[in-house]
Amino acid sequence: MKIGFDNNKYLKTQSENIRKRIDHFGGKLYLEFGGKLFDDFHASRVLPGFHPDSKITMLKELKDQAEIIIAINAADIEKNKVRGDLGITYDMDLLRLIDAFTNNGLYVGSVVLTRFAEQPSAIAYEKKLKALGLKVYRHYPIAGYPSNIPLIVSDEGYGKNDYIETSRPLVVVTAPGPGSGKMATCLSQLYHENKRGIKAGYAKFETFPVWNIPLNHPVNLAYEAATADLDDVNMIDPFHLEAYGTTCVNYNRDVEVFPVLNAIFERISGTSPYKSPTDMGVNMVGYCICDDDACREASKMEIIRRYYQALCEKRKGIGQDAPIYKIELLMKKANITTGDRKCVMAANIKAEQTGAPAAAMEMPDGTILTGKTSPLLGASSALLLNALKHLAGIEDSVELLSPTIIEPIMNLKISHLGGDQTSLLHLNEILIALSIAAVSDEHAAKAIEQLDNLRGLEAHSSVILAQIDEGVFKSLGVNLTCEPKYETSKLYHK
Repeated sequence: MKIGFDNNKYLKTQSENIRKRIDHFGGKLYLEFGGKLFDDFHASRVLPGFHPDSKITMLKELKDQAEIIIAINAADIEKNKVRGDLGITYDMDLLRLIDAFTNNGLYVGSVVLTRFAEQPSAIAYEKKLKALGLKVYRHYPIAGYPSNIPLIVSDEGYGKNDYIETSRPLVVVTAPGPGSGKMATCLSQLYHENKRGIKAGYAKFETFPVWNIPLNHPVNLAYEAATADLDDVNMIDPFHLEAYGTTCVNYNRDVEVFPVLNAIFERISGTSPYKSPTDMGVNMVGYCICDDDACREASKMEIIRRYYQALCEKRKGIGQDAPIYKIELLMKKANITTGDRKCVMAANIKAEQTGAPAAAMEMPDGTILTGKTSPLLGASSALLLNALKHLAGIEDSVELLSPTIIEPIMNLKISHLGGDQTSLLHLNEILIALSIAAVSDEHAAKAIEQLDNLRGLEAHSSVILAQIDEGVFKSLGVNLTCEPKYETSKLYHK
C-alpha cells in the first residue's frame, strides 16, 4: 500500500499541540477524546501510514502528565448496550479499556456513571467497580439539558454531580462508545473547578472530519460513510468562517451545540475561550498527509467497503435503508462505483461460472486471485490458501493441505461435534491445519510465514460469510466485503 500519511510527524505535532493547550489554560486541561483510542483501523485504512495504535502511542508520550476518566452512560448499562465492532457490552468494554490503558502504562483515575438515575444494573455495576478498587463517581440527568442553561450551570445542575478528584494537568475523558456523556463530564468538571478557584480548560480531540482539508475530500466523505447510521453530516463551520474568514470543516452535531457550549463557558467563567467549534479541536491530522493522492484513493475504497457493509447489515436485519441511500450519494460525490473495487467483479464472475460461492483477493502486485467452492474447501478457505501460495512464490499446482489432513477434521466436525454433511472447514480451522502441516512440510511453512503480508489486501465474497470467517479475515488485516446475500435460503444462518 502506498504511504500517504506521516505517522511520526503526527505523533510529534499532536502531543506538542496538546501541551500548548494545557499551558494556554493555566496548567489544567480536560480533553474529550472522541473516536477509538485503540485499534483505529478506519483511520489506518483512509490514511495509509497511520498506525492503528497512534493515539495511544501519542498519549504514552504524555503519560507523566495524563490521567484518564472513563465515562459510561448508566442507561447503557441497564439495557446491556453492545459494541457492534467487538460484540461485547459497554460495561465489559470499560473493563477492557482499563486493562488496555494500564498495560500501556497510563493511569486510569476514575470511572463516572453519567445520567445516573438509580438504575439497578448501574448500582450493581458501581459496586463491582468499587470492589475492583476503582474510584466511581455519579453524574445525574439535568432537566432541559442542554437548553436550560441557568439550571445546568447551577448548584442544582452541574453542582449536583460528584466532583471527580484529579491530580494531573491533562485529564483525558473517554468512553466505550458514543452517547456516554464525555462532553457533559468535562463541562461539569469545569464548573466544579471554577467554584474551587482552579483554572482549567476544555478541548476536544476528534480525528474526523479533518478540519483543514476540503469538505468533499474523500477522507472526509469516508468519515460520513462510516457514520452514515448516526446522521452525522460534514459541513463548513459557519462560526469559524464569520470569526476568521477561513473555511474549515466540522460536523453538524458540534456546530449545532456550539452556541449552547459558548453560553455555558461564559456562565461558568465569565468568558468563552473559543469563537468556533473548530477552535475547540486539537487535531493535526491534516498537516501530516504527505501524499494526498494515496489518501484520496484509499478513502474511495473505504466508501465502497462501507456501502457493502450497509447492504449486508440490511440483509442481516440489523440495518436500515437510510445509511445505504446516504452512502450512494457519497459515492456519487466521490465519482466512484462498486466496479472500482476490482475484487468484486472477479468474485462474482467466478461465482456465476461455478454456480457456487466464490471469493477474490487483489494482491500487492495487482494480480487478482480467486477461490471457488469444492467438496473439501469453501471459497474463502481456497482463496486464503491461494493467496499464501502466491505471496510465498509456491506453484499453483502444489497442495498446501492434502485430503488426508482435511478429511479427518471434517469427519470430527460431522461425526462428533454436531456438524451437518455440508460442513466445510472455517478459516481458523484451515490455519490450524496449515500450522500443523508446517512442522513437516516446507511449502506449508513458507505459506504460514506470509500471513502478515495479507494485511491491507482487498477481498470480496459472493455471499455473506460466517461470522467466524469474517473475524479471521479481520484479524489478518484483510479488507473484506461481501455481496448482501446468503449461500442458502435458510432462515437461520450461523
